[in-house]
Amino acid sequence: MKEPRFWSNPPDAPGLVARLLSPLGALYARGTQKALAQDGFRADVPVICVGNINAGGTGKTPTVIALLQRLIARGYHPHVVSRGYGGSLDGPVQVDEQRHSAVQVGDEPLLIAAFAPVWVAKQRAEGVRSAQEAGADIIVLDDGMQNGTVKKDATLVVVDAGKGFGNGRVIPAGPLREPIERGMARADVVISIGSDAAQKQFGETWGDALTVPRAQARLEPLQTGMEWEGLRVLAFAGIGHPEKFFGTLRSLGADLLRAEALKDHQPLSLQLMKRLEIEALALRAHMVTTEKDAVRLPREFRQKVVTLPVRLECEDWGPIDAVLRQIGLE
Repeated sequence: MKEPRFWSNPPDAPGLVARLLSPLGALYARGTQKALAQDGFRADVPVICVGNINAGGTGKTPTVIALLQRLIARGYHPHVVSRGYGGSLDGPVQVDEQRHSAVQVGDEPLLIAAFAPVWVAKQRAEGVRSAQEAGADIIVLDDGMQNGTVKKDATLVVVDAGKGFGNGRVIPAGPLREPIERGMARADVVISIGSDAAQKQFGETWGDALTVPRAQARLEPLQTGMEWEGLRVLAFAGIGHPEKFFGTLRSLGADLLRAEALKDHQPLSLQLMKRLEIEALALRAHMVTTEKDAVRLPREFRQKVVTLPVRLECEDWGPIDAVLRQIGLE
C-alpha cells in the first residue's frame, strides 16, 4: 500500500488534510473498538498475538519467525494462526508447503510454514480451535490485534522505528488502525525494528506515548554464502515497504540497476516475470527478491530468481521473555 505523504508528517504538525480527515478517523477508530467488543474464544493454551497499530508492513512476519524459533528452542510446540491475507481458502486448513500455493493460503503463511505448523482461517477462532486440537501447546496469532474473536494472553506490538506511528492519526487521517493509547492499553511490549539512528529517533518522538516495555530489534540479511558486493541486480519486491529491501541490497554492496516496487502481496504473473526477465537479461543482471515474494513466484521462475532472506535480531529479549514468563512460559 502506497501511503499518502501526509501520513508521515510529524505528530505535532499533521497537516491540513489530516486535520480535515480526522472525523473519518474517529469513525474508523469506533469501528475498531466495536470489532474488539466481542466475547472472544478462550483457548486452553497460551495465545500470543504479534500485531501492530499501524496499517501496512511493520515487520510482523520476521517477528513471528523469531518468536517461533525462540519457543521451539525451549521445547515448545507452537502453531501459528493467520487470516491468510490474499488467499482463496476460508479454512481452517493447515498449510502444506508441498500442496498449497500462495494464491490459496497467502504468501506469509506459506513462508512461516517452513518454521512451524500454520493454520489459515478467515474465522480466527476456528483456526485456534483447530491448532489446539492438533496438539499446539502455544498459539501465535499472526496479526489480529484489532480482532476480538480470540482472547489473547499476550500482545506484542511491532513498529517500524523509522516510520514510527506516522502523524499519530487514525486511517484515513493517518496510518493507524486505532489511537496509540488504546493500542497501548492492550499491549504487553512494543518491538521497534530499525537502525540505531531510527531507534533513537523513535524513542525521542514516541517514548512518552509508550506505556509498556520496549524491545529494540533490527532485520539482518541471512548469510547464505551469496557474494553481493558488485553484483548486478534487478530487484523487485511486493512487501509493505519495498524501499527497505532495496536499501538492504545497496548496503550489501549490490549494484542495483533496477528496482521495481510492487504492491504488497501483488501476484507475480507470468507476464510480469517474463518482462522482468527480459529487462534483467538486457542489463546483464540477476533478478533478486524477498523471501515473501519468492513463495509467489511461478514455478518456472523459482530457479531463475535469487532470494535475499532476512532475520530479526533482537538486542535484548528481556522485555519479551518477561511477558512470556507472565503467561507461564519459561
